[in-house]
Amino acid sequence: MADKVKAAIIGSGNIGTDLMVKLLRSKIIEVTMVAGIDPQSEGLRRAREAGLKTTTDGIDGLLADPDVGDLVFDCTSAHSHLEHAPKLRAAGKFAIDLTPAAVGPYVVPGVNVADKLDDWNVNLISCGGQATIPIVNAIKRVATVEYAEIVATIASKS
Repeated sequence: MADKVKAAIIGSGNIGTDLMVKLLRSKIIEVTMVAGIDPQSEGLRRAREAGLKTTTDGIDGLLADPDVGDLVFDCTSAHSHLEHAPKLRAAGKFAIDLTPAAVGPYVVPGVNVADKLDDWNVNLISCGGQATIPIVNAIKRVATVEYAEIVATIASKS
């Protein structure tokens, strides 16, 4: 198997921590750092316990490390991602935006990821969208879909 893709996470709250736990099990992605701004954050503590590099200097601390890799998951806020996006682009990083900022195009991996691989910043919409859009896409392949609606609950603190 080829080397893992190096990726960093910015945001040490519930979403960033949940993503870190999942990516630590990945056979494809190697988490290199978790960046946050709160030194007392539970997420940074858990990252340190997992043996990962951490920084409390946010995006600037992350970008100061040349070994974080070219992929950055932004798990902060829409306001913060608006500030992070140009910095990530200037640094040559590929940003996966998990905020509502929508700087880049909307991506649902099971539906349109192949069309968006040349972009430098992609937005993963919402968990509800990620769950629903592939189903609607599959249905529209065999029937006309005029309207779709979802009711969802969130299973984590996020």
